[in-house]
Amino acid sequence: MPPYPSELIKTAGIEIPLIGFYDAPDPALFAPIVEPKAGTRGCVIAFYESWLKGETLRITKDNFGCGGAGRAWCGVEARSREEFIRFLVDDEGLKASHDLMNRWIDASVPYRREHENILVGPLRESQYAYLKTVTFFVNPDQLALMALGAQYHSAPEDPPPVISPFGSGCMQLIGVFKDLGIAQAAIGGTDVAMRQYLPPDTLAFTVTRRMFERLASLDERSFLTKPFWKRLMKARGKAPRE
Repeated sequence: MPPYPSELIKTAGIEIPLIGFYDAPDPALFAPIVEPKAGTRGCVIAFYESWLKGETLRITKDNFGCGGAGRAWCGVEARSREEFIRFLVDDEGLKASHDLMNRWIDASVPYRREHENILVGPLRESQYAYLKTVTFFVNPDQLALMALGAQYHSAPEDPPPVISPFGSGCMQLIGVFKDLGIAQAAIGGTDVAMRQYLPPDTLAFTVTRRMFERLASLDERSFLTKPFWKRLMKARGKAPRE
Protein backbone atom coordinates (compact mmCIF):
# COMPACT_ATOMS: atom_id res chain seq x y z
CA MET A 1 0.00 0.00 0.00
CA PRO A 2 1.38 3.45 -0.90
CA PRO A 3 2.35 5.78 1.96
CA TYR A 4 -0.24 8.22 3.25
CA PRO A 5 0.24 11.02 5.84
CA SER A 6 -2.75 10.03 7.99
CA GLU A 7 -1.40 11.41 11.25
CA LEU A 8 -0.50 14.75 9.72
CA ILE A 9 -3.88 15.13 8.03
CA LYS A 10 -5.75 14.16 11.18
CA THR A 11 -3.76 16.53 13.40
CA ALA A 12 -4.01 19.42 10.93
CA GLY A 13 -7.71 18.84 10.38
CA ILE A 14 -7.28 18.88 6.60
CA GLU A 15 -10.63 18.04 5.03
CA ILE A 16 -10.01 18.96 1.39
CA PRO A 17 -8.99 15.88 -0.62
CA LEU A 18 -5.33 15.62 -1.57
CA ILE A 19 -4.74 16.16 -5.27
CA GLY A 20 -2.18 14.18 -7.25
CA PHE A 21 -0.36 15.15 -10.45
CA TYR A 22 0.07 12.04 -12.57
CA ASP A 23 1.93 11.36 -15.81
CA ALA A 24 0.26 8.12 -16.82
CA PRO A 25 -0.48 5.97 -19.89
CA ASP A 26 -4.11 5.00 -19.22
CA PRO A 27 -6.61 7.77 -18.40
CA ALA A 28 -9.43 5.24 -18.01
CA LEU A 29 -7.98 4.27 -14.62
CA PHE A 30 -8.66 7.82 -13.37
CA ALA A 31 -12.36 8.00 -14.28
CA PRO A 32 -14.45 10.08 -13.99
CA ILE A 33 -12.47 12.35 -16.31
CA VAL A 34 -13.03 16.02 -17.14
CA GLU A 35 -11.21 18.03 -19.81
CA PRO A 36 -10.95 21.67 -20.84
CA LYS A 37 -13.54 22.67 -23.40
CA ALA A 38 -11.85 22.45 -26.79
CA GLY A 39 -10.68 25.81 -28.10
CA THR A 40 -10.92 27.61 -24.75
CA ARG A 41 -8.21 29.21 -22.62
CA GLY A 42 -9.63 28.26 -19.24
CA CYS A 43 -7.36 28.01 -16.18
CA VAL A 44 -6.72 24.46 -14.99
CA ILE A 45 -7.25 25.60 -11.38
CA ALA A 46 -10.85 26.31 -12.38
CA PHE A 47 -11.28 22.54 -12.06
CA TYR A 48 -10.83 22.78 -8.27
CA GLU A 49 -14.53 22.12 -7.74
CA SER A 50 -14.31 19.11 -10.07
CA TRP A 51 -11.49 17.72 -7.92
CA LEU A 52 -13.66 18.09 -4.84
CA LYS A 53 -16.30 15.98 -6.58
CA GLY A 54 -13.80 13.20 -7.24
CA GLU A 55 -13.19 14.03 -10.89
CA THR A 56 -9.77 14.03 -12.56
CA LEU A 57 -8.61 16.62 -15.06
CA ARG A 58 -6.96 15.24 -18.20
CA ILE A 59 -4.52 17.46 -20.10
CA THR A 60 -2.79 16.56 -23.37
CA LYS A 61 -0.60 18.47 -25.81
CA ASP A 62 -3.69 18.87 -28.01
CA ASN A 63 -6.06 20.04 -25.30
CA PHE A 64 -4.58 22.04 -22.43
CA GLY A 65 -6.87 25.04 -21.94
CA CYS A 66 -4.71 28.00 -20.93
CA GLY A 67 -1.54 28.56 -22.93
CA GLY A 68 0.41 28.77 -19.69
CA ALA A 69 -0.54 25.19 -18.84
CA GLY A 70 0.30 24.15 -22.38
CA ARG A 71 3.82 25.44 -21.93
CA ALA A 72 4.33 24.45 -18.29
CA TRP A 73 2.92 20.92 -18.55
CA CYS A 74 3.24 19.93 -22.21
CA GLY A 75 6.05 22.08 -23.60
CA VAL A 76 3.70 23.63 -26.17
CA GLU A 77 4.43 27.24 -27.09
CA ALA A 78 1.02 28.76 -27.82
CA ARG A 79 2.45 32.17 -28.81
CA SER A 80 5.76 33.68 -29.87
CA ARG A 81 8.37 34.57 -27.24
CA GLU A 82 7.93 38.28 -27.96
CA GLU A 83 4.16 38.11 -27.66
CA PHE A 84 4.40 36.06 -24.47
CA ILE A 85 6.76 38.56 -22.85
CA ARG A 86 4.62 41.50 -23.92
CA PHE A 87 1.55 39.88 -22.40
CA LEU A 88 3.23 39.02 -19.08
CA VAL A 89 5.04 42.36 -18.65
CA ASP A 90 2.96 45.00 -20.44
CA ASP A 91 -0.54 43.55 -20.03
CA GLU A 92 -0.18 41.74 -16.69
CA GLY A 93 2.69 43.71 -15.09
CA LEU A 94 4.35 40.62 -13.60
CA LYS A 95 8.01 41.67 -13.96
CA ALA A 96 9.78 45.02 -13.93
CA SER A 97 11.17 44.68 -17.47
CA HIS A 98 11.10 42.58 -20.61
CA ASP A 99 14.70 41.56 -19.89
CA LEU A 100 13.82 40.15 -16.46
CA MET A 101 10.86 38.22 -17.86
CA ASN A 102 12.95 36.93 -20.75
CA ARG A 103 15.56 35.61 -18.32
CA TRP A 104 12.86 34.07 -16.11
CA ILE A 105 11.39 32.23 -19.11
CA ASP A 106 14.85 30.92 -20.02
CA ALA A 107 15.26 29.60 -16.49
CA SER A 108 11.79 28.02 -16.36
CA VAL A 109 12.06 24.66 -18.05
CA PRO A 110 8.67 23.10 -18.92
CA TYR A 111 7.80 19.72 -17.43
CA ARG A 112 8.81 16.89 -19.77
CA ARG A 113 5.98 14.41 -20.16
CA GLU A 114 6.67 10.69 -20.09
CA HIS A 115 3.22 9.72 -21.40
CA GLU A 116 0.45 11.27 -23.45
CA ASN A 117 -1.71 12.11 -20.44
CA ILE A 118 -1.30 14.55 -17.57
CA LEU A 119 -3.94 13.71 -14.97
CA VAL A 120 -4.67 15.90 -11.96
CA GLY A 121 -7.18 14.80 -9.38
CA PRO A 122 -7.81 12.67 -6.28
CA LEU A 123 -5.11 10.23 -5.25
CA ARG A 124 -5.26 6.75 -6.80
CA GLU A 125 -3.47 4.02 -4.85
CA SER A 126 -3.11 1.81 -7.92
CA GLN A 127 -1.36 4.57 -9.87
CA TYR A 128 1.29 5.50 -7.32
CA ALA A 129 4.10 4.63 -9.75
CA TYR A 130 2.95 7.49 -11.99
CA LEU A 131 2.52 10.07 -9.23
CA LYS A 132 4.79 13.11 -9.54
CA THR A 133 3.50 15.58 -6.92
CA VAL A 134 0.77 15.85 -4.31
CA THR A 135 -1.02 19.09 -3.43
CA PHE A 136 -2.57 19.87 -0.06
CA PHE A 137 -5.08 22.73 -0.08
CA VAL A 138 -4.74 24.33 3.34
CA ASN A 139 -5.48 27.39 5.45
CA PRO A 140 -2.60 29.49 6.88
CA ASP A 141 -2.42 27.58 10.18
CA GLN A 142 -2.33 24.26 8.35
CA LEU A 143 0.27 25.66 5.98
CA ALA A 144 2.49 26.43 8.97
CA LEU A 145 2.16 22.84 10.17
CA MET A 146 2.92 21.49 6.69
CA ALA A 147 6.03 23.67 6.41
CA LEU A 148 7.22 22.35 9.76
CA GLY A 149 6.66 18.82 8.52
CA ALA A 150 8.72 19.49 5.41
CA GLN A 151 11.57 20.78 7.59
CA TYR A 152 11.45 17.85 10.03
CA HIS A 153 13.96 15.56 8.28
CA SER A 154 15.94 18.30 6.55
CA ALA A 155 19.65 18.83 7.22
CA PRO A 156 21.35 22.23 6.75
CA GLU A 157 23.25 20.97 3.69
CA ASP A 158 20.12 19.65 1.95
CA PRO A 159 18.31 21.56 -0.80
CA PRO A 160 15.71 23.97 0.64
CA PRO A 161 12.84 21.79 1.84
CA VAL A 162 10.26 24.54 1.21
CA ILE A 163 10.32 27.00 -1.68
CA SER A 164 7.90 29.69 -2.86
CA PRO A 165 8.99 30.70 -6.37
CA PHE A 166 7.28 32.96 -8.87
CA GLY A 167 5.05 31.12 -11.31
CA SER A 168 1.53 30.49 -12.54
CA GLY A 169 -0.90 28.37 -10.55
CA CYS A 170 -0.46 25.42 -12.89
CA MET A 171 3.32 25.79 -12.86
CA GLN A 172 3.34 25.73 -9.05
CA LEU A 173 1.85 22.22 -9.16
CA ILE A 174 5.03 20.80 -10.71
CA GLY A 175 7.14 23.16 -12.81
CA VAL A 176 8.78 24.99 -9.91
CA PHE A 177 10.70 21.87 -8.89
CA LYS A 178 14.13 21.62 -10.50
CA ASP A 179 14.46 17.98 -9.45
CA LEU A 180 11.41 15.84 -8.73
CA GLY A 181 13.68 13.21 -7.22
CA ILE A 182 14.45 15.21 -4.08
CA ALA A 183 12.28 15.82 -1.03
CA GLN A 184 10.90 19.32 -1.54
CA ALA A 185 7.71 21.32 -1.10
CA ALA A 186 6.41 24.47 -2.78
CA ILE A 187 3.98 27.02 -1.39
CA GLY A 188 1.47 27.71 -4.15
CA GLY A 189 -1.87 29.31 -4.76
CA THR A 190 -0.03 32.65 -4.89
CA ASP A 191 -0.82 33.38 -8.53
CA VAL A 192 -3.40 36.17 -8.30
CA ALA A 193 -4.86 35.19 -11.67
CA MET A 194 -6.02 31.80 -10.35
CA ARG A 195 -7.01 32.69 -6.81
CA GLN A 196 -10.59 33.39 -7.89
CA TYR A 197 -11.05 29.62 -8.14
CA LEU A 198 -9.98 28.93 -4.54
CA PRO A 199 -11.66 29.87 -1.25
CA PRO A 200 -10.16 33.10 0.15
CA ASP A 201 -8.45 31.38 3.09
CA THR A 202 -6.91 28.57 1.01
CA LEU A 203 -3.35 28.15 -0.25
CA ALA A 204 -1.62 25.21 -1.90
CA PHE A 205 1.25 23.17 -0.50
CA THR A 206 2.65 20.92 -3.21
CA VAL A 207 5.22 18.23 -2.47
CA THR A 208 7.33 15.86 -4.52
CA ARG A 209 6.70 12.17 -4.05
CA ARG A 210 9.77 11.81 -1.86
CA MET A 211 8.60 14.64 0.40
CA PHE A 212 5.15 13.05 0.50
CA GLU A 213 6.77 9.89 1.83
CA ARG A 214 8.59 11.88 4.49
CA LEU A 215 5.35 13.51 5.61
CA ALA A 216 3.74 10.09 5.78
CA SER A 217 6.44 8.95 8.21
CA LEU A 218 5.64 11.60 10.86
CA ASP A 219 4.55 9.93 14.08
CA GLU A 220 3.92 10.61 17.78
CA ARG A 221 7.60 11.46 18.39
CA SER A 222 7.26 14.51 16.15
CA PHE A 223 5.73 17.94 16.69
CA LEU A 224 2.31 16.50 15.84
CA THR A 225 1.76 15.48 19.46
CA LYS A 226 3.67 18.31 21.14
CA PRO A 227 2.23 21.45 22.82
CA PHE A 228 2.70 24.11 20.13
CA TRP A 229 -0.08 22.94 17.84
CA LYS A 230 -2.42 22.26 20.75
CA ARG A 231 -1.88 25.81 22.00
CA LEU A 232 -2.58 27.19 18.55
CA MET A 233 -5.82 25.23 18.29
CA LYS A 234 -6.83 26.46 21.74
CA ALA A 235 -6.12 30.04 20.64
CA ARG A 236 -8.34 29.47 17.63
CA GLY A 237 -11.12 28.09 19.80
CA LYS A 238 -10.74 24.59 18.39
CA ALA A 239 -10.23 21.30 20.17
CA PRO A 240 -7.06 19.47 19.11
CA ARG A 241 -7.81 16.22 17.31
CA GLU A 242 -6.92 13.14 19.28
